[in-house]
Amino acid sequence: MLSRRQKHILLKFFSLFSVVRGYNILVIVVAQYLASVYIFAHHKPLKSVLLDVSLLMLVLASTATIASGYIINNFYDSEKDLINKPRKTMLDRLVSQNTKLSFYFTLNFLAVVFASYVSFKAVLFFAFYIFAIWFYSHRLKKQPIIGNMVSAILTVTPFFVIFIYYQNFEKVVFAHGIFLFLLISMRELTKDLENIKGDLALNYRTVPVVYGEKVSKLMLTVVGVSTIISAILLILFFKIGHMYYYFYLSIILLLIYLIILLKSNKKTHYLILHNILKFIIVAGVLSILLIDVSVVLNRL
Repeated sequence: MLSRRQKHILLKFFSLFSVVRGYNILVIVVAQYLASVYIFAHHKPLKSVLLDVSLLMLVLASTATIASGYIINNFYDSEKDLINKPRKTMLDRLVSQNTKLSFYFTLNFLAVVFASYVSFKAVLFFAFYIFAIWFYSHRLKKQPIIGNMVSAILTVTPFFVIFIYYQNFEKVVFAHGIFLFLLISMRELTKDLENIKGDLALNYRTVPVVYGEKVSKLMLTVVGVSTIISAILLILFFKIGHMYYYFYLSIILLLIYLIILLKSNKKTHYLILHNILKFIIVAGVLSILLIDVSVVLNRL
């Protein structure tokens, strides 16, 4: 049996894990490595990619920066989350704001240390990334459209840094990037609809608050159709191996999403839509393996 003190420490650990969204970070780490092996550095031996210390440092720097970003976002959104996510907020509040800020600065310091192993340019890149996340959380998040666009850009930045590292300028890389960017843009706007109650209460100028629910749905429909078109283009014009199964599934799920969106008017409806998009994103990470399984076997 755990002692009272041990239970308290365990609860604080889960609280901090909830704040930094450890499950999301794990998905991003896996995605960075799979993207490196299959897309960005598919021409290199598997071992040289997996054992590349510079790649590891970039992944660790990304991980530390993203975790710190979740912390500062949680810090600024604590009141809003109390309205929109009361249960999660109660867990998050088991760790004090001072402790969260201490972890925030520690993680940012570690990100710079990890980046310094790669190059001074990497240090500048992550310094700017850290500042951009803070500025988004502090100012831009409350701005309609701009906030959504910046959030989507910041989300795909961990893949952008790997792209810059390997300097792979093949068209298929950009095609995957556009699909992911559109998908994340949909998720961000769906989250705004889901959290409209807290945004209204605290005067967050999100798209649903400023332009209304109908305009937000129209924007989501346009972006959704664009995402479907990008998936079709990937299937028709690029070599993606068996990953076309994933894109077919994505198209079906996005069509279901758009049908549900038409009749959505409650938080529970938008939560369902949000979960559909989350599933497509996570499934996309794992489906990278479908590009060509033999590639891994031949590169061992």
